[in-house]
Amino acid sequence: MTTTHFQTVGSLLRPTSLLTYKNQIEQRDDITYPFYQDFPGYQAAETAAIKTVVAEQKAHGLSVLTDGEYSKSMWHLDFIWGFGGIERFIAKQGYTFQNHDGGAFETRKDIGLRITAPLSGHQHHFIDIFKALKAQAGTTTVKTTVWGAAHAFTELAIFDHLYGPDQVYANQAELRAGLINAYKEFLRDYRDAGGTIIQFDDCLWELFAPDNQQSFFAAGNGDVVDLADTFIAINNEVADYGHALGLKVWTHNCRGNYASRHAAGGSYATIAQKFLGEQHYDRFFLEWDDERAGDLSALAVLANKPAVTVVLGLLSSKTDHLDDEARVYRLLDQASQIIPKERLYLSHQCGFASCDGGNELTADQQWAKIGQGQRIAADYWQQ
Repeated sequence: MTTTHFQTVGSLLRPTSLLTYKNQIEQRDDITYPFYQDFPGYQAAETAAIKTVVAEQKAHGLSVLTDGEYSKSMWHLDFIWGFGGIERFIAKQGYTFQNHDGGAFETRKDIGLRITAPLSGHQHHFIDIFKALKAQAGTTTVKTTVWGAAHAFTELAIFDHLYGPDQVYANQAELRAGLINAYKEFLRDYRDAGGTIIQFDDCLWELFAPDNQQSFFAAGNGDVVDLADTFIAINNEVADYGHALGLKVWTHNCRGNYASRHAAGGSYATIAQKFLGEQHYDRFFLEWDDERAGDLSALAVLANKPAVTVVLGLLSSKTDHLDDEARVYRLLDQASQIIPKERLYLSHQCGFASCDGGNELTADQQWAKIGQGQRIAADYWQQ
């Protein structure tokens, strides 16, 4: 399946031809996902851009392809927008990230969600995108990246409290069951369309890290730590269902990636037993591009799981320069003392454009950074 030890998380910088439409989407909530009917020319521009970026990935020798996430506005919300029973709107404020100067940085505001009917994952737009991607990829492996189920539950139930007497779901338990069912419906359709790899992206593990000083829940929500077991149970129910369908089930975790900024800290060592040891994924993409993640000792939790592979996000997609190769080799050596070398892979800590605007670098710089990762991997694994 995967033939090289360099991997990409999924997203790539969008071209101007696509951003012309994408920049309008975030300003309006009188439009309906996937927004093709609202913006003449948008679907054709997106289709053309995806064809180009898939061809670029193949030309650059990437062994697992995505659509560059060009079909998304944001790494997570487009997936939930595609569910039956979801309505999006522009909220009063966006998510809070940390600015380069240490202050607060606010993201785009079209993050509001309402549940208007029982959730359904059938007939999802992502299936159409996947079919087109698979056809263009030919014999090259492809994956689809979607929002992690527990992260979605946390936003719907804990952030937004979308349950109660006047809501579609009367309580958290009903909302949880409805959301998981929608995920399962999507996974069945994905398998039936020929999907083999699903990647669940998830940024909330660090909410449970006691050394995280930048939690999304820092203001008055300290009891979220009690949700850890629920969080893992939701992810595992969905992952187990994917496995039962015959899918490879991967996950990616980082601490936020928006316009080259991050949202949280927190080390893996403090959450490893639960979030690495207890989650049922085949492959973990983990963020280690700076010191926020702590040392590599957390990998020991996965050492005795021979079927599990780990993609070390030692490179940074947030910067416009090449990474420190001495640091990368040093950490690869350290990791290979914990987990056998053949079970390790190399990547950037996240994609290059988790949301439309992308990180603060050019497309040429992006491909140069990808090329650097490929060269390091080829050398280290002698491929």
